[in-house]
Amino acid sequence: MASSNFVDYVRIFCRSGNGGGGSVHFRREKFIPFGGPDGGDGGKGGDVVMVGNAQMWTLLHLRYTRHLHAANGGNGGAQQRTGASSDNVIIQVPLGTIARNNETGEVLGEITHDGESVVLLPGGRGGLGNVNFKSATNQAPKFAQPGEEGMEAAIVFELKILADVGLVGFPNAGKSTLLSVLSAARPEIADYPFTTLVPNLGIVAYRDQQSFVMADIPGIIEGASEGKGLGLRFLRHIERNSLLLFLVPADADDITKQYLVLLNELQQYNPELLDKQRVLAISKSDMLDDELMAEIKPDLPKDLPVIFISSVTNQGIMQLKDIIWKKLNTY
Repeated sequence: MASSNFVDYVRIFCRSGNGGGGSVHFRREKFIPFGGPDGGDGGKGGDVVMVGNAQMWTLLHLRYTRHLHAANGGNGGAQQRTGASSDNVIIQVPLGTIARNNETGEVLGEITHDGESVVLLPGGRGGLGNVNFKSATNQAPKFAQPGEEGMEAAIVFELKILADVGLVGFPNAGKSTLLSVLSAARPEIADYPFTTLVPNLGIVAYRDQQSFVMADIPGIIEGASEGKGLGLRFLRHIERNSLLLFLVPADADDITKQYLVLLNELQQYNPELLDKQRVLAISKSDMLDDELMAEIKPDLPKDLPVIFISSVTNQGIMQLKDIIWKKLNTY
């Protein structure tokens, strides 16, 4: 994982800029000995802003960023000159990124659209110059307002992949192979567990030039919701999917039991995941003949669509696309 280009979690200490102080100044010109106050206001400190960028798919560019500080606003000047406002610190992130306060867990913002921006830490306002405090009883105020202090916090940026369909299954269930058959994605494929170490995205072409996005999530094992295996790290990506496609291989000892174990892990992680639409695909079905399929069907779950598929022979692939498309468009 150390060499992976996929980074979905970073923590950065951020600080917005202080506001500039107001000026204490009096007008001094020839023949005008008592010109009165003319101190200007301070400028605004820079904000810390998160901006969505559809061209990004990972937080890799932030991996080694530890601190981000916005500059302070400029102080006010004579002749009611306002201090310069500081530039904002812009943090570009991929769509699906959530920013939260590391200490309190409070969600500061969420990005789902290209160009969308969220101010995470606003900069301090500039202080008022002494000209603002002139009154009938105090025509020469010798004080001004200091600028507001900025804010600081350790902020966690967490990427949750945006995809229509999430592939859920145990390691070596055939998820990567299916994604490579359905789309142009080319994930690493091998006959051993945990081939997939990071989520992979693929665009699946459908009829009439339509399409949907599918995500191959690293394999879940029993106990993933408690931190075992790789599942816990990537379970959050499933939260964004509209539909969950469960994949169980035909050579599993008990297909229904394996499906229920996967379902339980999702429930333990986040019970709301059970509200999502689900489809069960029996992969590697080229190993089964019609008689074996007929024997297996009565024991399969009855509360969701079930289909036998094979990524090798393309068995049931088009029917699977039809089921997914119908589910996505009738939710």
